Amino acid sequence: MGRGTMAGRLSFERDARLSPSGLRCRICGVSSHPMSETLGLCLNCIRTHPDEALRLGQAVHAESRRVYGLPPATPQADGGLQCVLCSRQCRITEGGRGYCGLRTVREGRLTHLAGTGRRGLLQWYRDPLPTNCVADWVCRGSQQLGCHNLAVFYASCTLNCLFCQNWHFRKVSVISSAGISAELLADAADPSTFCVCFFGGDPASQMPHALAAGQRLAAKGVTVCWETAGTSHPKLLDRAVELSLASGGCIKFDLKANDEVLHFVLTGGSNRQTLENFARAARRFEERPDPPLVVASTLLVPGYVDAEEVGRIARFIANLNPRIPYALLAFAPHFYMPDLPRTSTRHALEAERAARTAGLLDVRIANRYLLSEDY
Repeated sequence: MGRGTMAGRLSFERDARLSPSGLRCRICGVSSHPMSETLGLCLNCIRTHPDEALRLGQAVHAESRRVYGLPPATPQADGGLQCVLCSRQCRITEGGRGYCGLRTVREGRLTHLAGTGRRGLLQWYRDPLPTNCVADWVCRGSQQLGCHNLAVFYASCTLNCLFCQNWHFRKVSVISSAGISAELLADAADPSTFCVCFFGGDPASQMPHALAAGQRLAAKGVTVCWETAGTSHPKLLDRAVELSLASGGCIKFDLKANDEVLHFVLTGGSNRQTLENFARAARRFEERPDPPLVVASTLLVPGYVDAEEVGRIARFIANLNPRIPYALLAFAPHFYMPDLPRTSTRHALEAERAARTAGLLDVRIANRYLLSEDY
């Protein structure tokens, strides 16, 4: 997707330590390249000064969400009604909204504005196969010439990634958008539909709708796949895994970071549920290793997700099952990190080497056409 306009770009006064010679970290005052001006933090300080990095990161995320009318942080109001669909566990008061923007409380009842079987907030299209699937080198869809993937792009998310590559969904209005039922979405499948992939945004924010549509599609012989950050309730995650296992599809986890503080600074949320859900799914990998039931990926964000971080993620995966395929994705400047360069070839090769050294057997550098020589 294109870079688009940066109407949502933060407008804050530059720190006094930002000199004409280059951007300087707001904690240590040292110039670092690459480093995001919006965030204003270097990777070393995120790792060594976690409390201050969290405080500064929270302020950036809060402001970026206000631009789109979303709650600045996870609602945790005393006496609020709790939503349990994802790891946020929002507690919402009358008239308020949950973190994803799709849940509210009306007349004392938790109300789902979208994400139920009756109404999903999404866009869908037919994507001819083979396509740029995260798992394209190991999935069967890449072999289905003449068929297509039903690409289901959910317009909501449980995280707030400052580097989001698909940030435009935030412009979709939960009130004025028509939405579509799970039944009508499943009816979009035709004899040339080989597979469906639920992504976004993230399907975790609308799992009841995705599961209802997935069940109908699987009954028609369509392969069911997922791309998710893995924040859904474990019981919902289990149902997604079952659908993929039975239909021949896979569940692709976007493991953005291993370090929880770094994950929060970059995404606005913890990765505890993600790692737990990934481990939960990985335990079932050997039930159908070909095509692989579980696939992992990581976006190589310049200056932040380095080879060291990839090595930590890869060791976590390898300890579960070294055969799980792992894709390293090249970054393109987007959303609140438009000033970062594209992932460099050196960065990608170092990350690949770290992942293999950690014990993974199937590692791939994806979308190589985006790689640069910028750092």
